[in-house]
Amino acid sequence: MAKIIAFANQKGGVGKTTSAVNIAASLGIQGKKTLLVDLDPQGNATSGVGIPKRSLKGTVKDVLSGEILIKNVILSTNYKNLDVIPTNVSLSGAEFDLYNDEGSEYNLKDALAKIKDEYDYIIIDCPPSLGMLTINAFVASDGIVVPMQAEFYAVEGLSQLITTTKRIKKHYNEDLNIVGILITMYNKRLLLSMQVMDELEKYYPDKLFSTTISRNVKLTEAPGFGKPAYYHDKNSKGAQEYLEVARELSSRI
Repeated sequence: MAKIIAFANQKGGVGKTTSAVNIAASLGIQGKKTLLVDLDPQGNATSGVGIPKRSLKGTVKDVLSGEILIKNVILSTNYKNLDVIPTNVSLSGAEFDLYNDEGSEYNLKDALAKIKDEYDYIIIDCPPSLGMLTINAFVASDGIVVPMQAEFYAVEGLSQLITTTKRIKKHYNEDLNIVGILITMYNKRLLLSMQVMDELEKYYPDKLFSTTISRNVKLTEAPGFGKPAYYHDKNSKGAQEYLEVARELSSRI
């Protein structure tokens, strides 16, 4: 039965989607049957694995609303052991509906329960907010990975995310925990980055991944080709770093 992992950070531009896409692809490369769920209305995870957003016949919005069975919106990709539940901008309107429907916190969990035994891992790319879509992801998940930059504002955002996680754990999902903090766009030559890393190692030593993700041109290029970094340039530093993070994640959950 699949382990479900939400990739979340309410701060945008931190490499959240890049991390979700590349770790999902890396798990597939390592022989794990993986499903990527695009829960961000921007749909970047969908296009990041080569799925055109304009021609979708079914999306995660249809799953959350109960209009289409989850098995009918799952698409295969061109990448090893990797499927996707796509999305597009129509998902942005679904959040309002979720707020108004009693018990809607469990919609995604109930849907994923029907296909959990078909995968080893389900990776959810959350929107950059702590609204109902992210709450649905947290209620459904076994753990959370927090991609973040080594900046002080990001540390403040982490504390807010931890507070939300505790609230969801108390009321909806007692098994929920943060399984990893992933530092992205890392430049060890910057003093600020080193200071923030020291702070994180002091307070969250068991949560930090041992591998950080460096700033890398190939990581930036790959989404434009609809490819995870490994399939764009498997020898690139970013692709190799994500493979290492995926191995470490597998050992944690």
